[in-house]
Amino acid sequence: MRLQASRSSVLILFTATIFLGSLLLFLVQPMIGRMLLPLLGGAPAVWNTALVFYQAMLLAGYAYAHVSTRWLGTRRQVVWHILLLLLPVLVLPIGIQRGWTPPTTCNPIPWLLALLTATVGLPFFVVSATSPLLQRWFSAGRHRDAADPYFLYAASNCGSLLALVSYPVLIEPHLRLSQQSRWWAVGYGVLAALTAFCGRSVWHAVREDAAPAGTPIDAAAGPLPARRRWRWLLLAFVPSSLMLSVTTYLTSEVAPIPLLWMIPLGIYLLTFILVFAKKRVLPQRWMVHLMPLMVLALVMMLARMIGKAESFKALGWPIALHCAGLFVVAMVCHGELADDRPPPVRLTEFYLWISVGGMLGGMFNALLAPLIFPTILEYPGMLLLACALMPRRGSEASRWRARAWDAVLPLLLGLLTAGLVLLAGRPTGSPGLTLALAYGLPPMLCLGFRRRPLRFAFGVLTILLATTMALRPGAHTVLVARSFFGVLRVESFPGQADLHILRHGTTWHGMQNVDPWAQREPLLFYTKTGPLGQTMAALPSELKRRVAAVGLGAGTAACYGEAGQEWTFYEIDPRVERIARDPRYFTYLQDCPAAVTVVLGDARLSLQKATDGRFGLMILDAYNSDTVPLHLVTREALALYRRKLMPDGVLAFHITNRRLDLKPVLTRLAQDAGLLALASRDSVTPQDFQRAGKLYSSWVVMTRNLPYLRMLAADHRWEPPSLQDGVGVWTDDYASLFSVFKIWR
Repeated sequence: MRLQASRSSVLILFTATIFLGSLLLFLVQPMIGRMLLPLLGGAPAVWNTALVFYQAMLLAGYAYAHVSTRWLGTRRQVVWHILLLLLPVLVLPIGIQRGWTPPTTCNPIPWLLALLTATVGLPFFVVSATSPLLQRWFSAGRHRDAADPYFLYAASNCGSLLALVSYPVLIEPHLRLSQQSRWWAVGYGVLAALTAFCGRSVWHAVREDAAPAGTPIDAAAGPLPARRRWRWLLLAFVPSSLMLSVTTYLTSEVAPIPLLWMIPLGIYLLTFILVFAKKRVLPQRWMVHLMPLMVLALVMMLARMIGKAESFKALGWPIALHCAGLFVVAMVCHGELADDRPPPVRLTEFYLWISVGGMLGGMFNALLAPLIFPTILEYPGMLLLACALMPRRGSEASRWRARAWDAVLPLLLGLLTAGLVLLAGRPTGSPGLTLALAYGLPPMLCLGFRRRPLRFAFGVLTILLATTMALRPGAHTVLVARSFFGVLRVESFPGQADLHILRHGTTWHGMQNVDPWAQREPLLFYTKTGPLGQTMAALPSELKRRVAAVGLGAGTAACYGEAGQEWTFYEIDPRVERIARDPRYFTYLQDCPAAVTVVLGDARLSLQKATDGRFGLMILDAYNSDTVPLHLVTREALALYRRKLMPDGVLAFHITNRRLDLKPVLTRLAQDAGLLALASRDSVTPQDFQRAGKLYSSWVVMTRNLPYLRMLAADHRWEPPSLQDGVGVWTDDYASLFSVFKIWR
């Protein structure tokens, strides 16, 4: 009985330590990211660099676990690692020390990497080695599960999943960054103590290392085929890339909902938990049978989206379908990894290759895909690669005839698909029957290839290509361009070629009537009868001499520019400026009689270079999509705006958003700064859009200029905003999206 209790306590000890290590690992990433926002802004290059750094440090931690296990043996490694655990104490609690100022005249990426290394590099490196190292220690003990310790990997991913959910829901709304850092340091101390106890239990459980120092302890396990290592890498690469692809697609093309990115990442972690658990809840064969159906459903949807640029009115089922597809594909890939796990003597090498695959998947999506693909083509690409990696079922025939059919049959299927789709697009005949044949028959035929993974993958590819080419973008798609900030489209409104629309995913960022008689007319959120038009009409002429606008879009706000004025736009995406300046798409900037300047880069960093007291009006138009730049709506940001304004200048915030209500945040900031505020919610009807190109918009203005506010308040659409309980003053040290998230809308 005592032996059984001892074994149970050892299992609990190792499980709790691995769980805590992964929890800390996933908590430190958003914490340090929030600390970086005021210094470098929210540019994707910053986040991509930080992502690459985290993945590189995770790989370094796994490599350390593997190399030290291979050459030191268990007891010597225990001593070495416990000593290593003491080093991060030198840099705790985590924080950005004074003196770290980003360069202004050269690329800040080397500076950022140096900062991350100095602030979080050592703790992240040590904590990242916890899971593989402790699993290897556990396998060297006398516990009855020591022969197969991989179930502890499920505990590791449980910790990651809990951190993912708890940071935006529990930690960020209630703790300032300084408090988060101190509590993280406490958590690290607990982790170090638990790791020492794990080392103590291993020390007494294993015999003295028989191999001398410098001798690989896995030498007797025999050689590991290179093909097996490459398969591990690919099986880790595909779900990592697919998770990021689904995240990008959902948050840009389907539903720009804040925090939606948590769902794909949570699914990704959940699949690791399920496949490495002691008992499989969902058998692998179920997932393998289901995967072809899910892939074909997703491919048919993606083909229509690529071809027609459709948008969804009902969001629930598209989100559910994409998430279900990610779940099934990740379950198959991770399940194959779990089924092919090596003996514990090669455990650390196994995790090392998984880490390499995950890192390459992240780097491919974050850094390479935006450069080589005009749209989110990495998504269907990963689905095809996942199909090729499916386990082969049935005959293992590899004769040349079988391989020839692997190419010929998918080609014939593609030709059939193209013909049926073209036939379904004709107005003659029975449209319902031809549509059912076009989108039902090819997938059914392709399912017949599922026992040969390469043939099935080629079949899916030909269906995708044939459907996309047959449904090639209509005449209303004028331009498709991609940058690190997402996919931008310029479209002419269906049936009205004289209306050009700039879209970022499903969010409209400007529209212009390109007919000469109407091209100076502001549309959408910026109409003369809307809040911005009222703001400009009531503004004294001396305050219009110099205007700053954060967020360019199509340049619609420039319609209010007049001769003798200076307008400065601050825009983070160079591609947006090129589109706004190209007369083939928009002419707002070209037609503006004022002197127009566009400053590229993060607005908060760029504004610091502007002369104090320069602007009479600042239009803050960076809050009308899914990604809210928190560092632009904090106490420190407001203080910066006020320094750049004239004493009686005006701040106009455009806060139209489907999921976030930023009015309480701005109201609290105005109160904190001693400013007066008015808010306007300009409701519109469908006839307003058809007649005047006007959309609903929400604006907040702040100023000390009381006469100006009295002029606005004369219109019943403007009213003083009220404070909201639970919404505090957002600062660089504290902000919470959950406090203003409109969940039920």
